[in-house]
Amino acid sequence: RLALERGSSAREALEVITALLERHGQGGSCKEEPVPFVYHNSFLLADRSEAWLLETAGRYWAAQRIRGERGPGVLGAGGDTEDGDRDRNTHPQLPKGCSCAGTSPVPGHRARGGDGHPHTEVALPVPAGHITAETLMSILRDKASGICMDAGGFRTAGSMVSVLPRNPALPCVHFFTATPDPSR
Repeated sequence: RLALERGSSAREALEVITALLERHGQGGSCKEEPVPFVYHNSFLLADRSEAWLLETAGRYWAAQRIRGERGPGVLGAGGDTEDGDRDRNTHPQLPKGCSCAGTSPVPGHRARGGDGHPHTEVALPVPAGHITAETLMSILRDKASGICMDAGGFRTAGSMVSVLPRNPALPCVHFFTATPDPSR
């Protein structure tokens, strides 16, 4: 919420979140039961011109800009671009070898780093340029992948899909779930 309030772009929102993490850290119980459960957060920050994947652990963080030029239906974060240094950003004291690349329950999602540039890719079930709000909604409803949680005492609290046209003359459209379960 603070990133939305204080940042006017995805990059500025990234800077807001990382500055707050460095200063205050994160934590607190995620359950109202006597047994505490704490996790750290991931964020997808997007505006009309760019998007960033931000992974966090305590006060540490790693961010990679998401690119859409990898081929049909694949969005990649960071990677082998000429401006690769601008595509990646990390906490100055992040232990060597840590990055946004990792494992994920998302179908078709995989980490790769064989080219010396760790990055995360999400293979979508449709060709690039044909990804619709409905496509993303179906991914968010996928319980088998773990993206839509309803087990182990946890439920997905809500989901949002935004359509952000690059053309500023076109309106942005945001879809929010009306129930805690995105599959409904």
